[in-house]
Amino acid sequence: MPTPPKPFTVLTSEKKSHRTKKELKQRKKGEEALSTGTTIKARPEIKNNPVAYKEFKRLNELLATIGKNDAIHENVINRYCLMCAECVDFEEKRESFYRDIEELTRDKERLIENEEMSLSAYYKMKHNMQTTIINLDRQVQAKRKMLLDIEKENVMTIAAALRSIPKKEEKSSNALLEALKDG
Repeated sequence: MPTPPKPFTVLTSEKKSHRTKKELKQRKKGEEALSTGTTIKARPEIKNNPVAYKEFKRLNELLATIGKNDAIHENVINRYCLMCAECVDFEEKRESFYRDIEELTRDKERLIENEEMSLSAYYKMKHNMQTTIINLDRQVQAKRKMLLDIEKENVMTIAAALRSIPKKEEKSSNALLEALKDG
């Protein structure tokens, strides 16, 4: 797979592009067309969810640091933050069911002796709780997969930008001075 074309800023900083001024101007114009110039804003459902809003602020700050908090990415970032909050919610529910199962197991003998619950009812309830935990875990795993896919896509975009950064700075040399030094 060929390497992606270098951004305008990299081409101009290298000062060794084979592109004409017209081509460079066109590249710059094209890149600016992909940027809205507006920063990312949180949607109302994000602002109303404390977990999602905390993640949004964290991401927005990180993206601002690297100059990538453009509104063109707003939907993806908002969706990502909402899914993070949903993941936390599912994890809390799962933990609650887990604690309930532990409590039910501890109280098994007492419940059966006091005839508050039959042995079959106890196992049926425990089975239902375990099934609920498994279902919640599946939902958490599905959400985590979606989050990972978004993260990969965003990291790949940033990685592509990082690949286009020159690996070492070119020394500007004067051919006449080099010839004199060798002589």
